[in-house]
Amino acid sequence: MEVQFVASIAPIIRDLDAAQAFYQRALGLSLEGGGGDYKYTHRLDGTKHFGLWPLAEAATACFGTPEWPDDVPIPQASVEFEVRDVPAAADELKAKGYRLIHEPQTEPWGQITARLLSPEGLLIAVCYTPAFHDDSGARPLVTE
Repeated sequence: MEVQFVASIAPIIRDLDAAQAFYQRALGLSLEGGGGDYKYTHRLDGTKHFGLWPLAEAATACFGTPEWPDDVPIPQASVEFEVRDVPAAADELKAKGYRLIHEPQTEPWGQITARLLSPEGLLIAVCYTPAFHDDSGARPLVTE
């Protein structure tokens, strides 16, 4: 597997007001996009996407329900690594003994992801994000 770049990093939050107070007001980050409680920017050098991801939305993306399962450690952040071939990357991770939270799937915003927990408890995705490739003609990562 060849990781091309960090596609996204997002603290997984439980309190939007506290998160916005810290990231926007204390650190001065611009979070100009988002829908509902998900806030993000594509204007932070060093990553393609930085967001504040509510735990309920992370749980829905991973498990299809807004409740995070009691038997799975709650992650503190999500890091997404862009790869050319998500199914091949997922198979490679499984062959190395890692357990996926879910197999490759296409998210509503067009991104293809497979997710797992890192040894430190981060929610990790290997992904392909069409909007981050010049020739894609795809819609943005998150739509409003």
